[in-house]
Amino acid sequence: MADTRPTSPTDYAALSAGWGALFGALLLAARDKGEEPLHAAEVLPIGLATFAISKLVAKEKVDAWVREPFVDEHGPGPARPKGTGLRYAVGELLTCTRCVGVWSALGLVGLRITRPREARVVNALFGASAVNDSAQAAFAWLTARSNAAQADAEAAAAAGGGPNGAARSARFARRR
Repeated sequence: MADTRPTSPTDYAALSAGWGALFGALLLAARDKGEEPLHAAEVLPIGLATFAISKLVAKEKVDAWVREPFVDEHGPGPARPKGTGLRYAVGELLTCTRCVGVWSALGLVGLRITRPREARVVNALFGASAVNDSAQAAFAWLTARSNAAQADAEAAAAAGGGPNGAARSARFARRR
């Protein structure tokens, strides 16, 4: 089956070349920053900040204005890139959290290399946001699981098992 996307490899190459040029500039900036411009311990905080930024840009309503020139989010189904050529390729990039993450990481590391003090503030802010996002997701999952277990126990009790029957049903379900 032929690829029917309204873009070409040169559009993707242009995005890759832009990223590569920025990466090269960052490497040049880093070489004059001393022995170790970035420490291994900084990878996790920058990674958490990258997660938060990429989710914000690619998925959240508050940043829909960033995606709007490149992505149609108003139709049924998932968001779709708009236009053709480079515009379409940027739309694909902006709907992919991993893709936005690579660009976000480049920006955050670049900020850390060129403006370390400000980067620590930015990375702490977005890192705390990522921890919050993970905690909220975990809380929602635990709440849903607890509610499902309670509903199962109530259904077993209503089916004639009584309170002890519900407890036995819950224990049996956990063993399976």
